[in-house]
Amino acid sequence: MRMRAGTVVAQASCRVDLAGGTLDLWPLYLYHPGAVTVNFALSIATACRLEPRRGKGICLRSVDTQTEERFADLEELRRARRVRHRIGRHLVDYFAPRGGFLLETHSESPAGAGISGSSALMIAVTAALARYCGRELDREQMRVLAQNVEAQIIGVPTGCQDYYPALYGGMSAIHLGPEGVRREALPVHPEDVDERFVLAYTGVPRQSGINNWEVFKRHLDGDKKVGRNFRQIAAIAAAMRAALLRADWKETSRLLRAEWKLRRGNYPGISTPAIDRLMLEARRHGALAAKVCGAGGGGCIVFMVEPGTKPRVNQAIADAGGQILPLKLCTEGLRISGEPRLP
Repeated sequence: MRMRAGTVVAQASCRVDLAGGTLDLWPLYLYHPGAVTVNFALSIATACRLEPRRGKGICLRSVDTQTEERFADLEELRRARRVRHRIGRHLVDYFAPRGGFLLETHSESPAGAGISGSSALMIAVTAALARYCGRELDREQMRVLAQNVEAQIIGVPTGCQDYYPALYGGMSAIHLGPEGVRREALPVHPEDVDERFVLAYTGVPRQSGINNWEVFKRHLDGDKKVGRNFRQIAAIAAAMRAALLRADWKETSRLLRAEWKLRRGNYPGISTPAIDRLMLEARRHGALAAKVCGAGGGGCIVFMVEPGTKPRVNQAIADAGGQILPLKLCTEGLRISGEPRLP
């Protein structure tokens, strides 16, 4: 399909976090020297399309939520008290594109899945608007902008790990320290990830910002149990990075189990009876390990299985009420097509 002149399309992937989550919230990682977060990009994607329109009118459309909002111009959008497309509203306000346009978004992630659909969409919209407006932003600048604007939207601190799979793809170790944040690509074989991991949606959206905020406050307030758990989580994440570098999948599954046990101890609401039931049924049919994605309380669960056992585990999860989502490692990072709009 031929795009209208000046149209820009950007796509960015969701992610599965394996170890070290929540430590990517500043300043928590500063309390744990050598902190690292391990995650990988999924083929489940988000997208943003920007198309120029005549006049000054602005249309914000979300395909997956089936909503559309129209504004006479940028000033009317800025004055609006309530805009359902909050990502579009905040980033359009920042970039201030000239003239009229359609901003259309789509996410393949279920609502509140815990696989970073909102952060991936933040990257897609940021990248599309930057290209559309002729702004030169490198990937780290996009990460900082998307992370800061998302914090404005949700009203609590945001971590940095979710934006790296969307920007780079693949399996990543995000190193967190006083000198800043650095991504390391972990050279795993895509087929190993595809054969050994299962992703299931519980059907219940989670509230990651709320759960993370509660744990964040308890850590800053000096809760000894939370601090001790995070020291162990930091050690597990570092060990998982090392295990993945040597393709030690048995050790990776052991560490995934250990991470989940500690995470449950940090915040009781991270698990639910539905989550416990899905994990139990998967384990009965051969799953080696499991943990919730993101902050829990709903959303998705990632399971580790032996190669060749995915069909059996998938069926057990589906029979227990879980929705199996496609899990394939996305090796591509941010994808952008189209040229900046001409003045």
